[in-house]
Amino acid sequence: MTVFKIILLAIVQGFAELLPVSSSAHVVVAEKLLGLNPTAPQMTLLLVMLHTGTMFAVIVYFWKVWMRTYFNSSATFMRFFKQAVWATFLTGIVGETLKVIIEKTYFHGAPKAQIEMLFGQLQIIAPALLAVGVMILVTGLVERRKERAGTKPAEGTPLNMGQAGWMGVVQGLALPFRGFSRSGSTISQGMLLGAAKDTSERFSFALAVILTPVVDVMELMRLLKAAHASAASGAPINLHGAISASLLGMVFSFLAGLLALKWLSSWLEKGRWHWFGIYCIAASAVVFYLHAHGF
Repeated sequence: MTVFKIILLAIVQGFAELLPVSSSAHVVVAEKLLGLNPTAPQMTLLLVMLHTGTMFAVIVYFWKVWMRTYFNSSATFMRFFKQAVWATFLTGIVGETLKVIIEKTYFHGAPKAQIEMLFGQLQIIAPALLAVGVMILVTGLVERRKERAGTKPAEGTPLNMGQAGWMGVVQGLALPFRGFSRSGSTISQGMLLGAAKDTSERFSFALAVILTPVVDVMELMRLLKAAHASAASGAPINLHGAISASLLGMVFSFLAGLLALKWLSSWLEKGRWHWFGIYCIAASAVVFYLHAHGF
């Protein structure tokens, strides 16, 4: 893979991951348009490392506000800790359950079916984009109605366990379905349950920081396993090249992610959340079109 393609994918990932428009969907489509195989172990490793770059962007961007919000006292930290553990636990339960169901139904009878095969299937990505687009659009319209009625929750209002738990459940739905934006769905879920939009945003990205290292380790193990199998078959994978490419992409996704977060926060503050939903719905139509034409 050329350096140009790596940087292009990193920029797409950096913006799409931290805007509620599904980075995985955009990166998969970009890979297909560039003639790359999204299901190859090297490519899925690159995708995960691009996520890692955006994770560091999230940490840098939210660090000060997290310190003020979650670490200003032991009681505040314990409340956040319990909510984060509860939400992440539910994410794992929902995500793993869906994985098993999909492997036993959609991939029934296929040898060693893997959920990663979903990465490259546009016929699944398109309806997922449509679903999250509708969710974001509805959330934005409800938020604008609350603002006009004067019932909008005050900024900085803490989450309760129920709100945190449902955000974790929705995050679990995003794990196997590329196109169902993790940030878009979790922030929308929090807002629909009555949480303040700034609180939903902060907690959503805190959950992402917790989840990303786990996914990174799993993906690295998958790559090492594939490399061992390829070496045994006489067609070794260039591990050094795959890791080097992934690290380069991580740097550029970090930079793009910082810019995307500024954009996201600005649009949340200005009540433009629904525009992301409109974009996702339009993007789903494009993905449907690409699928129909053989991509």
